[in-house]
Amino acid sequence: MDSNLKNNPQHSTVNQSVNDEIDLHELFLVMWHNKRIITAITTLFAVVAVVYALNQADIYKSEALLAPAEQEKAGGLGALAGQFGGLASLAGVNLGAGGSVDKNQLALEVLNSRKFASDFMQKHAVLPDLMAAKTWQRETNTIIYDDEIYLTSENKWVREVEPPFKPEPSMQEAYKKFKEIVTTNVDKESGMVTLSVEHVSPYVAQQWVDWLIADINQTMKELDVIEANKSTEFLTQQIEQTKIADIRVVLYSLIEEQTKTIMFANVRSEYAFKTIDPALVAEEKFKPKRALIAVLGTLLGGILSVMLVLVRNFIKKAD
Repeated sequence: MDSNLKNNPQHSTVNQSVNDEIDLHELFLVMWHNKRIITAITTLFAVVAVVYALNQADIYKSEALLAPAEQEKAGGLGALAGQFGGLASLAGVNLGAGGSVDKNQLALEVLNSRKFASDFMQKHAVLPDLMAAKTWQRETNTIIYDDEIYLTSENKWVREVEPPFKPEPSMQEAYKKFKEIVTTNVDKESGMVTLSVEHVSPYVAQQWVDWLIADINQTMKELDVIEANKSTEFLTQQIEQTKIADIRVVLYSLIEEQTKTIMFANVRSEYAFKTIDPALVAEEKFKPKRALIAVLGTLLGGILSVMLVLVRNFIKKAD
């Protein structure tokens, strides 16, 4: 009879269930007897999380919605070069490849490049706001700088760093920080671009967005004008070297296209991107989420304290 009970699967399941209940009950007793340790550790983590959250400076975010300006996707010699390149080659004139370049993607790559960021920081003298800004005073609309990094009274960098770094941040070092606070997001369906800047001052964030939009439009305009001028110069030389009437007509058409590009660049301020929704001075902070930090810190303390108590109990039983 006893042998049958031992070999009965149902009986084994009942025993396992009883053992599980005993184990859970034992765990509960262990945590109850060590409730002071659990409470103390959890409280400690909660206090640290609250203090950390309160010491974090408010960060404001300003963003603008941009639409790519309507432009021809072919740059330089343009679509006409691709159309008449074969004809021109018969006369020994090389007009180059007729492949197209996505000007919108090119503008975004330029915007995110190290050279553009360096030129932007130097042009607008924003290095202290980028690398040393600590907090912002709403009442006076002034930025408080970290005096261990930058002294505003002397306009001097005083941070202590080890070589190869210097007290004044280099453009390479500043670019890393620049990429943390300046972001661009492209909507794959609509093609709209969102350009955003995060800063302790909402006024600085809004100003930077406006400056970035103006600078990228100006940069792309200058690049196209330079390219169009070089193309015009090249085409003029080719006209002087050929006597075939049909080829000369093609070259004059290409020069006309480059002239249109230059005229278009000179009369249009929003050359690469059109501003659909301009940047505003944020009224409310974007981060930190202090309540969330406090809750997560408390939960982390509770989990770690329970684990510590259970591990201690396991080690005692093993001994």
